[in-house]
Amino acid sequence: MKRINWNQYFLAQAQLVALRSTCTRLMVGAVIARENRIIASGYNGSVADGDHCIDDGCYIVDGHCVRTVHAEANALLQCAKFGVPTNETTLYVTHFPCLQCTKQIIQAGIKKIVYEHDYRNHTLAVQLFAESNVTIEQVSLTDVQIKSV
Repeated sequence: MKRINWNQYFLAQAQLVALRSTCTRLMVGAVIARENRIIASGYNGSVADGDHCIDDGCYIVDGHCVRTVHAEANALLQCAKFGVPTNETTLYVTHFPCLQCTKQIIQAGIKKIVYEHDYRNHTLAVQLFAESNVTIEQVSLTDVQIKSV
């Protein structure tokens, strides 16, 4: 059996976190890591104690569900809530970040994004990552299987 690499390991963790998503349109998970240790995770879902898309449907404005907080933002907010610095970290996320999350990721000092799936990759997001020296890497998990031993 071949051991999975760190990118695959943390992306698999992001996939697991995505299973907690309450969005019916797209389940997204994010993990922030420093020195190969998870410091935060997040999934897209409603604010604490709020109505969830899985219960009340999505609240769509201009083609976007405004009921949910994005997975990347939830992971960043978890760091803020508990006083965990995000500078020089890596974000592992199931889908390419939206433009709003891109700006938050850059402002938080995250230096690398590893993602699996393209999702409406905004050209300005790609440009902002490049201008901010944030490395972007797409990784496939097709060879990764979880089986019991």
